[in-house]
Amino acid sequence: MAAIDAILEDLVKRGGSDLHLAVNQPPLARVRGEIVALRDAPVTAKELEDMLLEVVTPAQRARLAADLDLDLALAYKDVARFRASYYVKHSGIAAAFRLVPARVPSLAELGCPEVFWRLADRRGGLVVVAGPSSNGKTTTMAAMVDHINKTRACHVLSVESPIEFVHESLRAQITQREVGLHTPTTATALRGAARENPDVVVVSELSSAEEIELALGLASDGHLVLATFQASGVASALDRLVTAFEPEAQPRVRSLLAECLAGVIVQHLVRAADVKSRMAVHEILVATPPIAQAIRAGKTEDLAGAMKAGSAQGMQTLDAGLERLLGAGKIAPEAALERAIDKEAFARVVARVRPDLVDVVS
Repeated sequence: MAAIDAILEDLVKRGGSDLHLAVNQPPLARVRGEIVALRDAPVTAKELEDMLLEVVTPAQRARLAADLDLDLALAYKDVARFRASYYVKHSGIAAAFRLVPARVPSLAELGCPEVFWRLADRRGGLVVVAGPSSNGKTTTMAAMVDHINKTRACHVLSVESPIEFVHESLRAQITQREVGLHTPTTATALRGAARENPDVVVVSELSSAEEIELALGLASDGHLVLATFQASGVASALDRLVTAFEPEAQPRVRSLLAECLAGVIVQHLVRAADVKSRMAVHEILVATPPIAQAIRAGKTEDLAGAMKAGSAQGMQTLDAGLERLLGAGKIAPEAALERAIDKEAFARVVARVRPDLVDVVS
């Protein structure tokens, strides 16, 4: 039994999602969005170094020494996997662990809107699953891959850094490649992807202009590309995809994005009404000719109106999603108002939808 297992077991028992380890502080867990200490005693430098280095390979230890950070996946019994990020800061080595359930949840279990199934069933195009860090993007995309795996005879090539959810091939053939272990970089894997005859290409995160261009190229060539990206809204996600490039290249990228985009899902986790969990709320864009025209022209400010008008296609703004969950009594009004884009307008929504809670948010 590795020394870190006792701490991971405590995290799982408490229902935590993240673990933070650093010298001279107690192990800290994120439980229902809040940081709590798992014990009173701080972790010593030797204890932490021994704990972290015990579970890495010699090659991973060498990468950590060379790069001063390291991403890896770690299994805990048959209970869960963890995405771990080792790094160095002023007090020495430190690490953050993200809990990955042992079983891939389904789209239905996650409470995803019906449009998620339609986007996963696409035979080509780019589907972006965006959102802030630690808001469940990886889990949602894994559920979309799980749906494809159960319903479609195809080849799914997944490029991950690191591999979090492990997919057993069912109807689909699933090929999972971990950056740093099976391929040197995400870009290298994407450059060679077409030669591996995939129908679906999954990218754990697009983080550079080269990766974005390669993903757009694969989508333009007829592959379905599912990719995560850090952004707080649909418009900001599309703007960031374009502004990753030099100004002279941006018109070409906007044109390519307008041509191959299938949809954008932006996910936020908001405190549930029972205060014991968090609920996913989504901003959703589905590509249509008018939306493609707005993207090509660089008028992402027009997309909010298009999403409001596109409910029949499954589109919604973030505020509309918050209103739906608030009306169903699933999320706390204070949490909804905190996450809302137009807070003044949303305060009026609270007064209309939950008049019993007006005093809470006034």
